Amino acid sequence: MHSLHLARVTPAAGAAALVRAPASRVDGLRHAECLAGMRLGAPVVSPGRLQLGHLAVFCAWDDEAALDAFLARDPLGRQLSGGWHVRLAFQRRWGRVNELGDLPEVAERSDPEAPAVAFTLARLRWREVPRFIRWGRPVERLVRDDPATTLALAGMRPPHTVATMSIWRTTQNMTDMVFGRSGADAPRRHADAMAERDRRDFHHEFTTLRFRPVAEHGSWEGRTGIVPR
Repeated sequence: MHSLHLARVTPAAGAAALVRAPASRVDGLRHAECLAGMRLGAPVVSPGRLQLGHLAVFCAWDDEAALDAFLARDPLGRQLSGGWHVRLAFQRRWGRVNELGDLPEVAERSDPEAPAVAFTLARLRWREVPRFIRWGRPVERLVRDDPATTLALAGMRPPHTVATMSIWRTTQNMTDMVFGRSGADAPRRHADAMAERDRRDFHHEFTTLRFRPVAEHGSWEGRTGIVPR
């Protein structure tokens, strides 16, 4: 199983999590990506681009018992337990990042009318950062402003890891955005950026993972019930 966590922490605790991910010390934790919060669409040079006090953590677990033990006993887990998290059932993978490469391309069929959670993870090529920013920021705004998202944010871990996290009212809403079929202005921003990535990749590694939300816990920025019912 997988989980996605959001929590407010001290900047010092956020920086420590970025430097030393917990996977090596936690039983049953296969992999963790610890990321500083990043506001989608924020100016490139701004406080919204690296928020050490907003921690996003994506985890792959052996089972739910390992996650429960982490939240109850681990120092970082106890900090995350005061925030929000969603437990996830894996459905599909596009692309590949080495640490998550054991996931199959398809694990279960998606219901077009059911909620979906998307997580993208990329290791950037330094020389491609200007192109990535040029093509990526319009996509950030597209996802952020889509009324079918109930949560849309990003995270980063210097020097070259970036991620996006979004929750969609339905899987169909998400795929409509991906293929440029949404009702947004300039709806092909995502599709055009993907075509540009295929022409010359921005990344060393890149993956998009789709999940079915299983259970939601806690609150984020005063919100509960972020996963659509």
